[in-house]
Amino acid sequence: MQDLSLTRGFASRRRILGLMVAGGSAVAMGWQLWPAPARAAQVFPVHFTDAEWKQRLTPQQYAVLRRQSTEYPYTSPLNKEHRKGTFLCAADGHPLFSSTTKFDSGTGWPSFWKPLPGAVLSGSDRDLGYERTEIHCAMCGGHLGHVFNDGPPPTGLRYCMNGVAMRFQPA
Repeated sequence: MQDLSLTRGFASRRRILGLMVAGGSAVAMGWQLWPAPARAAQVFPVHFTDAEWKQRLTPQQYAVLRRQSTEYPYTSPLNKEHRKGTFLCAADGHPLFSSTTKFDSGTGWPSFWKPLPGAVLSGSDRDLGYERTEIHCAMCGGHLGHVFNDGPPPTGLRYCMNGVAMRFQPA
């Protein structure tokens, strides 16, 4: 009699490999497969209950700002925003970035080489299995994106932000 234990059910190699490929593809496309891990409780000047945030924000804004999700690249209208003005937190209106520090990084997300003074806070993010520097709004703690060391002069930094986490105010 043939041993079917490796070819049936969840334990089959083919099924496990398929699930691994699907999961890896989902992560690469920016889908969040599980809720963001609980973060240390911190009280920010602007704060609401989770239910209140859900009422105040669109589902996509809530997913990004409150659950550390990521929007799809090249989907934000802010990528094509080139007027003079200020990029504000979509959750609380706090000024985050000047249009003078925006640049086209080619990544598909609005990118800046410097935030406004006191506008953002940073923290460690290990959700993908390696360390990244996560950027939050200093007023509400909303997740904005990440900062990387591959930006242009004068800072050499690339603040790669989710467009859905911001809104633009023309000068």
